[in-house]
Parts: sequence; C-alpha cells; structure tokens
Amino acid sequence: MSKRRSLSGSALYLALIALIVAGFAFWAFNVSLSSSLADLENGANQRLDLYTATLDSEVERFARLPGVLGLSPAVNSLLDAPRDLALQNQVNRYLEHLTERTGATAIYIMDRHGRVIAASNWQQPDSFLGENDAFRPYFKEAIIGQSSRFFGIGTTRSEPGYYLSQALDDNGGGKVIGVAVVKISLARLEHTWSQNKALVWVADANRVIILASRPEWKFATLGLLPANELNQFDQTRQYNRLRLKPLKIDFLRQQSSDARVVRWQAPPGVAESTWHRYLEQTRPLSGSNWQLSVLVSLAPAYSLAYSRAGLAAVLAILILTGLVLLNERRRRLRDKLAAREALQRAYRQLEQKVEERTADLLAANQQLKEEVIERTRAETHLRQTQAELVQAGKMAVIGQLSAQIAHELNQPLAALSTLSANTVKYLARGNLDTASGNLETIGQLVERMGRITGALRSFAHKSQASSGQAELTRTLDNALFLVDQRLRHGAIEVRREEAPGLVADCDPNRLEQVLVNLLTNALDALQDQAGALIVIRGRQDGDRIELTLHDNGHGFSAKSLQHLFEPFYTTKPPGVGLGLGLTLSASIVSDAGGTLTAANHPQGGAIFTLTLPAHSGEHNHV
Repeated sequence: MSKRRSLSGSALYLALIALIVAGFAFWAFNVSLSSSLADLENGANQRLDLYTATLDSEVERFARLPGVLGLSPAVNSLLDAPRDLALQNQVNRYLEHLTERTGATAIYIMDRHGRVIAASNWQQPDSFLGENDAFRPYFKEAIIGQSSRFFGIGTTRSEPGYYLSQALDDNGGGKVIGVAVVKISLARLEHTWSQNKALVWVADANRVIILASRPEWKFATLGLLPANELNQFDQTRQYNRLRLKPLKIDFLRQQSSDARVVRWQAPPGVAESTWHRYLEQTRPLSGSNWQLSVLVSLAPAYSLAYSRAGLAAVLAILILTGLVLLNERRRRLRDKLAAREALQRAYRQLEQKVEERTADLLAANQQLKEEVIERTRAETHLRQTQAELVQAGKMAVIGQLSAQIAHELNQPLAALSTLSANTVKYLARGNLDTASGNLETIGQLVERMGRITGALRSFAHKSQASSGQAELTRTLDNALFLVDQRLRHGAIEVRREEAPGLVADCDPNRLEQVLVNLLTNALDALQDQAGALIVIRGRQDGDRIELTLHDNGHGFSAKSLQHLFEPFYTTKPPGVGLGLGLTLSASIVSDAGGTLTAANHPQGGAIFTLTLPAHSGEHNHV
C-alpha cells in the first residue's frame, strides 16, 4: 500500500514539474515572438523607406524630360509639318542623342492622332516610327492635357517599361498638337533588389505585380481578377496579352494597420520549402497608384522563439533540478572536502617527488653540457691538428721538390744575367733590334719564373677545409707543373685521358695537394726505370667523378696494401718522407665526401682510384 502511495506521489510530482516547464516555455515563446515581430516590422518600415526613396529617385530623374521636349523648336516644327523628312531626321537625331545622355530606354513624339512621327530608335529595325499607339492609356490621358504615368509591356519589343507622357501645345496657344513620351526601364532596381536578396514587389492599381525581386513574381496578380478586367487588359495591351496568374499567398492574420502575416507557396522548381511564413509590409507610393510591399521571412523569428522556449524549458528544468539537488549537494560537500584534503596530501607528495626528479635531471643536464663542451673542444683541436698536418705534408712535398725548383730557377737566372749584360752593350753600340730581341727573351724568362713561384705560392697556401668547385683539368695541370722538373729529369711519360669539363665539389687547393702526393709516390716508384709511364684517366659516372692514376712500376706488396693509409707507415728509406702523405690525402678526400683506394694493376704497377661528388650546378669553363 505504501509502495502504491509512493508511486502516485512521484507521478503527481513529475506532472507538476512538466506543467511548470510547459507554462514557462509557452510564455518565453510568446514573448520572444512578439519582440521579434516588432523588430521585423520596424526593419521592414526602414526597408520601405529605402526602396521608396530609390524608386522615386529613379523616376524623378526623367519626370521633367517630356516637358523639356516641348521647348524644342524642331519638335514643334515637326508637329506642324509631320511630313518634312529633313526635319524628322533632325528630331530623330536629337531624340537619339538625348536618350544616350539620359539613359532612357526610348523617347518618341506622337501627333495628336497617336502616330509616332519621331523616335530615338529610328535607325533600329524595330523602330517605333509609324506606329499608332492611340489605344495606349498614356496617350489618351496626355492628349486631353493630363500628364500620365503608365507601366506596360511594349508592343514592338515586348519589353516592360515605365512610360512618362505629357501633352505638347502650340507655344502657349493652349491647343494640344502632340504628345511626348519617355520610356524608362526599372530593371536596374529589380537587379539591385535581387542582388541584395530582398523580397520586394511593386503592384499597380490593377493589383498586378509590375516590379519584383524574384522573377517568378513578375506579372503575377494579388488574387483572382474579374474577367472584365482581363478583357480590358487585352484591349489596352497594357501587359501585351500576357497570361496573368495569381500569386499563391494566403492571409493568416493582421499584425498592424499596414502589416500582416501571410503564407507564400513557392512554385515548382524553386529551391525552397513548399510553404513559408512572412511579414508583409505594404505602403502606397506617393504620386502614383502603386503599392510597394516588402516580405520578411518569419523563419528566424520562429526559430529564435522555439530556441528561447527550449532554453526556458531547460532553464526551468535546471532550476527545479537544482532545488532537488541542493540537499544532495550539502551531503556531498562533506565528502568533497575530505577528498580535497586527500588530494592535497597526494599533491604535496607528488610535488616533492617532482622536485627531487628535477634536481636529478638538472645535474644530469649539467654533466651532459660539460661533456658536449669537452667533445667540441676535442673536435676543434683535432681539426686544427689535421690542418697543420696537411700543411706539413705540403711543406714536405715542397722540400722534396726544392732541388728541382732551384735548378729550374737557376737556368733562367743565368740566362737573365747574360742577356742583360749583352743588352747594355748592344744599346751602347746602337744595335736596337738585337737589344729588343734580348729584352723580349728576358720577359719570357721572367714570366716562366713567375709561373714557377706562383704555382709554389698557391700550393703552399694554407687552405681551410671548405667547400668549393675544382675543375679537374686545371687542378691536374697545376699538380703536373709542380713535378714537371722530376718528370723531365726522370724521362717519365705522362698520358692523360680525362674527359673535358669535369668539375668536382671539393676545395681546389686541397685536391691539388692530393694529386701532388699521388704523383710524387708514382715518381718515387718509377725512379731509374726505363720506359716509365704514368696514365691518368678521369670520367664521370652519374653524380660521381672517378680519377685513376696508374704507374708501371713494381706495385705494392701484400703487407704494404694492408698498412698503406696508416699514419707514419712508409716503404721509403729512413729520412725520406714522414709517412703521412697518403694518410692526409685519404682524410682530405673523405672530408669532401669521396674515397681514395689503392691496388695493384692487373697489367703491373700500382693504381690509385679517387672518387669525388660531381658538381651539379652550371659552371663556366675558363
């Protein structure tokens, strides 16, 4: 029994909550919708003000133009003599020029019988000249002395336009002799409305929509029109016998004196839902019997109202739920305080562990920094030592070549001494031709000595391990020039078979040192050997350049091949060489990204193979 009472009480409690929530949501919905409708109505009035001002401004630009035509002597003369072709051509050109200046669609003059006697489009195939539009209302109203404004579809081009007409009198005599008509297009307004995605239309006195932002609204009727009115339209051809269909708009309720809520059914093919609710705001246009209407969709207002109603319902549920949970919160607060105390203790413990771990990491980081500094210092010292060893290797080679270089310089020095003394004597005797020849020979000898010393200075230059581009042919020429004296003294033939234009990514000065070391070793191996020959070949294989140096000496022993590139290992007699030439050469080539190997040639002798990365960029050969 008590269980049933508990269930019954819970049901009543839930029903009461549901009733409160529903009432709160209904109240929020109505308040939001009323506020939104008021804002929409205010916004619609502002749009009506803007569209009305724009439409009035567009029409008033041409309002005085029909009256201005009556001031033209040529127009009045043509109305007096309508068959004068020269006068008609003059007026036609005048109207054509006036149309171009004002932007009107067409300007034409009608005689008192309704026949067009001059038109701005007189040169076009569908010109108005000769037409009789006496049946048009704008002519009927103007011919009796009233200014007329009329919207209709043209009978010639089937283009809609707004016609402004005014009677032309006989220069103050009071007798109407013709009618001036200006046709303007309001399509620009429609295009502007369409671009702004505004829902706006203008209906004439016949309740026919003549201007609209949506093409499907154009020339639709606001409701069903009687058959006699439709027959009258066919007689006046105001709409060019266009079939007029009613716009499907249902009245729902009146919002205010000039605003109402309507429902519009979109035609087939329009990418919108079937029915829409809109606030229709209507205002009569001054100076005409037209009415301007603006439609504002109510979908955002209803969407906002539903959202606010839902929000109000949720808020009510939250308030009620909050009251229910208030007591539960008090109970849980004690548990929360206890849990917070435990969490704080755990946090303090964790913070202590983090501090200890951070101290360990800082110590390890400091130790690592010291190790990095020490290693960087060692690498810097190693590079310096290596550079000094490379320079020492150069000096050793220069020392080995010093005797040959001294002999190479002594010969031209002796020749210079003899030639200079002879030249002084020849000059004293007046033998200028012989003296001039001696001076030319002296210049050649000096140039030869300069080449020798320049090559030595370039080779002895202490280069850094930097990148560069080395032309293989030029570098090989410099290396062979340095050992040229030994080649000639030992009667050693050098055969070169390198491909032209080879360029390697390597410092030229260091590559020259490697080549001098290899050539020096080959010269040592070929010393006092008959038919001595050194063959140098160079080629490019993909992105690598391969250079081989083969001598026909005795080659290497198996032990020498194993220790050839080790520091201080040499097969030369004591006191000849440091045993560092090949070691330094291999180190230089490795720094440039290449390799240096040695082997015994199948045909006898030793062969060194040098590979370097080929330079991939463009290179201008000198």
